[in-house]
Amino acid sequence: MFDSYEKNTLQFHKDRCINCKRCTQVCPHGVFEEGAVHVELARPAACMECGACALNCPVQAIEVQSGVGCAWAMISAALRGKDIDSGECSCGGDEGTCCGAQEEKTSCCEDK
Repeated sequence: MFDSYEKNTLQFHKDRCINCKRCTQVCPHGVFEEGAVHVELARPAACMECGACALNCPVQAIEVQSGVGCAWAMISAALRGKDIDSGECSCGGDEGTCCGAQEEKTSCCEDK
């Protein structure tokens, strides 16, 4: 499975979890798994920081800074029907990457 980062902004607070399992349903990379008392953070390195889990958690047991890195560029491009290599986003990546140069902030970065 694809591991986007060794470290990311994902934080899971087991003590707040009410085991609604919404995070397991919305996570595109299977970061969370069902558990007996609460969900389990099974693959944190697979998190692409999209924020779907945090947005769907009714008790704020999950925190993540969505909109960081290239995941935001890919999601924004898909929502806008654009190609990520079109140079419209520059969220801090190196020249020639999906995010482009950091100096040029454009609409997808301003939405954060």
